[in-house]
Amino acid sequence: MTTDTLRDLQQSMGATFAPDGIPLMFSSPGREFFAAQNDVLLMDRSHEGRLELTGRDRLALLHRLSTNDIESMREGERRATIFTNPNGRIIDRVTVYHRGDRVLLLTEPGRGAAVQQYLQRNIFFNDDLHITDLQPTTVAFALHGAKADAAVARLGVTDDMAELALRDGATAFVARDRALQGGHWRIIAPADDLHAKILWGRLIVGGTAQSVIEVSDTLRVIAPGGILPAGSLAYNLLRVRAGRPAALRELSDAYIPLEVGLWDEVSFTKGCYTGQEIIARMESRRRLAKTSVSVDLSASLDVPIGASAALLLDGREVGKLTSSASASGSQHFGIAVVKLAAAQVGTVLHAGDVTATITGFTGSQPADLVEDN
Repeated sequence: MTTDTLRDLQQSMGATFAPDGIPLMFSSPGREFFAAQNDVLLMDRSHEGRLELTGRDRLALLHRLSTNDIESMREGERRATIFTNPNGRIIDRVTVYHRGDRVLLLTEPGRGAAVQQYLQRNIFFNDDLHITDLQPTTVAFALHGAKADAAVARLGVTDDMAELALRDGATAFVARDRALQGGHWRIIAPADDLHAKILWGRLIVGGTAQSVIEVSDTLRVIAPGGILPAGSLAYNLLRVRAGRPAALRELSDAYIPLEVGLWDEVSFTKGCYTGQEIIARMESRRRLAKTSVSVDLSASLDVPIGASAALLLDGREVGKLTSSASASGSQHFGIAVVKLAAAQVGTVLHAGDVTATITGFTGSQPADLVEDN
């Protein structure tokens, strides 16, 4: 079929859309989630913020505002970092890509404008820095799954960060990110419908009637096969199953980075940043009041954004369920932030009639932590 826009192309493949225009699913979230274990998922992640920083102080600003050591980054390197308030609580988490004379900042969905405003407020009069919002002029796709690395290799990409040639001299930025299931690659390309459709068509699943896709009256794309389109509901399943924190859930001013398993995104040797004193004190004492864990749920439990369900142990509240997702009628996963003393694998917590069995810690943390009462 002929399609005029990327949305038309996605809709022709069965997509249903969220109000922000991002596909929610193409088949079912469970089917897409399980496909990642053996194949590759292609997702439209264009609601994630994309900021480009240029100028002499492009690394220095991020270094002095966030938890990680950004100034030591080398060209071609990726590093995640966190903005915190004076109490060490999370404002936002971003992924930084060092592209030589440019720095690319990728934010959580819907957080691009807020991050840009936060950075702009902290630029001093003598800073040499310019911030460009790339979201209006680009699309952002992602590949997830067991064969994601092989799919990227078929495109001719051999490095963890590269430019992919498109039509008429245009290029797409391709870079590896931390995996949720198998490999994880981000692809950022021009937002015009022709380039976006061509790229989507090059990546999408083949071997079906959809393997030859007409993107204009004169252009056809033959898809290489092995890749399944998936939506944001499947992404949320992958995220929750992997224990990755999300904006307005675990990434909120209710928690400091150490409490949600982000120890490896905090430098304890760099200079000062906002909130450092609180975070450094917790690290040096090896004391936390609570920590983040993965749980298996006995049934689906809907937790609206901005709200959380209390988790009880022996009738006492010991934490909150911060995220949940259902892969099937019998497989339900969650992320919870609980008191350290309750964070033991196998511990069964309760949220009403639903049980939450702790299966492990999320992210990274030292083994010698003690509870800070």
